[in-house]
Amino acid sequence: MSLADSDRELVVSELDREPTRAEAALFENLWSEHCAYRSSRPLLSAFDSEGERVVVGPGDDAAVVALDGETYVTLGIESHNHPSYVDPFDGAATGVGGIVRDTLSMGAYPIALADSLYFGEFDDEHSKYLFEGVVEGISHYGNCIGVPTVAGSVDFHTDYEGNPLVNVACVGLTTEERLVTAEAQEPGNKLVLVGNATGRDGLGGASFASEDLAEDAETEDRPAVQVGDPYAEKLLIEANEQLVDEDLIESARDLGAAGLGGASSEMVAKADLGAHIELDRVHQREPNMNALEILLAESQERMCYEVEPNNVERVREIAERFDLGCSVIGEVTEGNYVCTFEGSESGERETVVDVDAFFLGEGAPMNDLESEVPPEPEPDLPDPDLTDAFDAVVSSPNTASKRWVYRQYDHEVGVRTSVGPGDDAAIMAVREAEQGLALSTGGAPNWTDAAPYEGARAVALENATNIAAKGATPLAAVDCLNGGNPEKPDVYGGFKGIVDGLAEMCETLSTPVVGGNVSLYNDSVAGPIPPTPTLAMVGAKDGYDAPPLSVAADGDLLLVGDRGLATDDVRLGGSEYLAQFDGSDRFPALPDDPAALIETLTAVADEDATLAVHDVSHGGLAVALAEMVTADAGLEVSIPGDDPAGTLFHEQPGRALIQTDAPAAVRDAFDGVAPVVELGTATDDGALTIDAGGRTIETDAATIRERRATIDRDLE
Repeated sequence: MSLADSDRELVVSELDREPTRAEAALFENLWSEHCAYRSSRPLLSAFDSEGERVVVGPGDDAAVVALDGETYVTLGIESHNHPSYVDPFDGAATGVGGIVRDTLSMGAYPIALADSLYFGEFDDEHSKYLFEGVVEGISHYGNCIGVPTVAGSVDFHTDYEGNPLVNVACVGLTTEERLVTAEAQEPGNKLVLVGNATGRDGLGGASFASEDLAEDAETEDRPAVQVGDPYAEKLLIEANEQLVDEDLIESARDLGAAGLGGASSEMVAKADLGAHIELDRVHQREPNMNALEILLAESQERMCYEVEPNNVERVREIAERFDLGCSVIGEVTEGNYVCTFEGSESGERETVVDVDAFFLGEGAPMNDLESEVPPEPEPDLPDPDLTDAFDAVVSSPNTASKRWVYRQYDHEVGVRTSVGPGDDAAIMAVREAEQGLALSTGGAPNWTDAAPYEGARAVALENATNIAAKGATPLAAVDCLNGGNPEKPDVYGGFKGIVDGLAEMCETLSTPVVGGNVSLYNDSVAGPIPPTPTLAMVGAKDGYDAPPLSVAADGDLLLVGDRGLATDDVRLGGSEYLAQFDGSDRFPALPDDPAALIETLTAVADEDATLAVHDVSHGGLAVALAEMVTADAGLEVSIPGDDPAGTLFHEQPGRALIQTDAPAAVRDAFDGVAPVVELGTATDDGALTIDAGGRTIETDAATIRERRATIDRDLE
């Protein structure tokens, strides 16, 4: 990839000269889709990013929201899609490292990770290779740095075969006194690079992430993939903590996309300032590196700090204590962003970059692209045997247990995990505020492929329902918006749909979208990916306890919020049932008042009479019921209606199964908010019996566990 002719003309006009080789490369990377959001930024104003608890919104390395008057939560999400196709282990591992450093740059300590992963069909050998490598990379890096991976999702869909998605979120904790931002503060302050030495890995990573994957990407694009060192990252985490504790940092930026050039220029551009950087001062691990390589290498585990001159030596002492490299590479100025280099044979210092920092960071022109609204699918409903359909949906890799994934993660390190992976949402104990922090993250490619706008609304509601099921109130969200080549009108139309859908539902739920990431050009020779919004949402509750997902051996089971049953309009669009049996249908209608539903579910989940709560979503009611039974507690349920397949397998979000000792109280709570249907009662034998339209499905916890072990069975 090189600087486009139209962009070069704009740069030449601004500089009144031809750019140097280093300048051209810097513009190419910082004006890429990955960094400048040239196709997506015109759409992102749809998001409501403000709220009384929002401290730092979009535009920084991570967002910051107030949990209480003293404790702040940081929240960030990042994609590492192209690198994870080329090198699944290092691509995924460095994605984790990058989002953790985004957390550090806010003055926060990372307390939890979540991953949302998307691959081609599970029975494809190459998809399995990518899946295993990505999970290994995430688990290795997260376990080594001691940050628990507590939540996430895994989806398989044929259109990810040539371009998997790896989206990683990180949550951290800080306070008002410790908060740091990425905006430079004062001319004369020094710029200090702390962390690993700079090598040639990751060169051109930002521009690589902004183009379609070619057939030979796994070999040709390998140099654009960074190589991670989690042990150095752990040292950097602890060093950063001490630097913040001692109030030595004025501003900070993680060295991610476009390396040192990206981090340092963005810091000063935010404050309408400049910098003078001497590139040869950067500590390096490879010989004979030139100015462009030093400027743009995306070597990992590095931070750029703005430091007052009188604090530089103390920063150096702390870096040395943690066995980290430290270079004073320049200072903040009131002029241009200037980089010099003394590396020529003559020994003379050469100016290789001299540009206005704001123009470099914000001058890229936005794209005005055509879009087409995707057509609504026509109903084409299959008619399999009900028991066969139940078995197929429950055992699908998309709805089956993800235990093979999360058992590789140390989800208890840090002793904050109250509810871990495998539940609707994780809960972290924030003892500083005596509150539980709920975390849900995920997307639904079947939904957004079938109906981008409504599917994205459903993704937002689904994550909020996960949080409410644990008795927590949604607080804020960040998104990772993944799409194909936006220059194709149908692809851009689908992408626009997911943006508008997420924005509408999050605003309806009074849950501000405080930050995020955009990843486009996720196309390969296999075609574009489905429009894929990943949402990471946090919620808060008093205390750290939550109702379990599994039923107790006694109590009534209620289904809350099923609009299809209430209106006799069951729609199967986007369901795993249709994916299994090659059907199509319209997407389900969502609840009339989702905000009231979430508020009421949160309150009911925390009632003493509530024994268990489980969100109903992927796989529909059939999978939710199967997930709730255990060897010690079963269910006898009767499904109302004349369409048992539709009722069992439709995937309208905003529904929950509630086991309670006080069914009348639950009905009263939801009166005028959402329909409530009594399904049956719990038993003490571990059996699941479903009476649906005169047909009966009989199974038990052991059989269900075996059916849901699809991934474990295939990969062990």
